[in-house]
Amino acid sequence: MVAALEARYRPAWAEQWDRVGLVLGDPAAVVRRVLCVVDVVDETVDEAFAAGADLIVAHHPLMLKGVSSVAPTTFKGRIVHRLIKGDIALFTAHTNADTANPGVSDALAARFGLRELRPLSPRPDDPALGIGRVGTLPAPLTLAELTALAARELPPTTWGVRAAGDPERIIRTLAVCGGSGDSYLGAATAAGADAYLTADLRHHLAGEHLAGGGPALLDAAHWATERPWCDDVAAWLRAGHPVEVLVSDLDTDPWTLHAASPLSTEQKKEPSS
Repeated sequence: MVAALEARYRPAWAEQWDRVGLVLGDPAAVVRRVLCVVDVVDETVDEAFAAGADLIVAHHPLMLKGVSSVAPTTFKGRIVHRLIKGDIALFTAHTNADTANPGVSDALAARFGLRELRPLSPRPDDPALGIGRVGTLPAPLTLAELTALAARELPPTTWGVRAAGDPERIIRTLAVCGGSGDSYLGAATAAGADAYLTADLRHHLAGEHLAGGGPALLDAAHWATERPWCDDVAAWLRAGHPVEVLVSDLDTDPWTLHAASPLSTEQKKEPSS
């Protein structure tokens, strides 16, 4: 199973700072049931135990940064101990899954029916691979319509979807990037996108991007932009391997409350006295 996962999501495609591959478990162990998740947290580990999973395939690394202890008194240590005691293996595909084709952003692009896909930021050694995707919508939409579509098509979260730009702007070409994508704002502009959907957009970068004439922006919850990938992994595993595969629908986005401002767009633009 590890060999198959690493052939689809090659470790060499991961960023140098990333930590991917087998984290826990015996590579030779028999795998009968797999749980696909975005985040390895207590709640998704609970799901793995309840499902009788032998392997968790996760997008976000549990051990991204170096640690000096895995004592069960720490968050990461507690999870490591639970998984080892439960004989549940853990495999992570992070930026190598972002880069792969198909990868994280292909699954996100599919939610919008994007056509003629190409990487947003191609790898120099293989332009068919890379971070993000750019494609054409099946039919033009206004930014307001696209935002409403995103709210319907993406997994529901408290964060929802917010947008920046003229609500009546016509969107034909959409760039998407699963996860934190504000480092690719320039790439979205260079790609000729009318709008760019990603997560974790920061105030100043977004404002400067729009002031410079860049594409409209859609900011969704981090988890919601990466959760579609779990369905792709599950479908691939079911099709080619004699295993049962489950997908976690547990919303692990940390934000749990959202109160909308009573100010309208017009009121917001009025100068303060």
